[in-house]
Amino acid sequence: MNNVRHIGRAPGVARQAGMVLIVALVMLLLITMIGISSMQNATLQEKMAGSVQTRTTTFEAAEMALRAGENAVSASTYSLAQCSGTAACAPPPAADYNGVTAAGSYGTAGITWVAVGTTGFYGVQLIGTTADPVNSSGTGSPRLYRITGIGFTAATPLTNPRTVLESVYAKQ
Repeated sequence: MNNVRHIGRAPGVARQAGMVLIVALVMLLLITMIGISSMQNATLQEKMAGSVQTRTTTFEAAEMALRAGENAVSASTYSLAQCSGTAACAPPPAADYNGVTAAGSYGTAGITWVAVGTTGFYGVQLIGTTADPVNSSGTGSPRLYRITGIGFTAATPLTNPRTVLESVYAKQ
């Protein structure tokens, strides 16, 4: 009766008690770290997508304001006095763009801003005349207008991102 076998227990099992728990805890720690990293990555991607959406929205609003300004200048009855001096004909500084909150005159360039919907403004400057590059017969020099469009995301432009676009419009 010396050959008694213990049923259900392999030789050496008693020495491995607790090792499965340690391996399981290490695996759980690794899975937790991967999950946290994935959540941070998803949050960052969501912020980037929101930024791209805001940039697109403000760009479209600025482009709409710019086109409204071009349409106003293209009207046959549109007239505007030429800006006086170099400082008044220069593009408005960035501080002027940020100060525009409603239709009217703001800043150093003396531009009158016109509201376009609730998310944009345009301003026009008559910056001078130039030689007609197409018609050299001397029938008149085209007037050059600088049209500036500002687009933002909401009805409170001071606290929201904005996009500024400019174009030069030649008119006979």
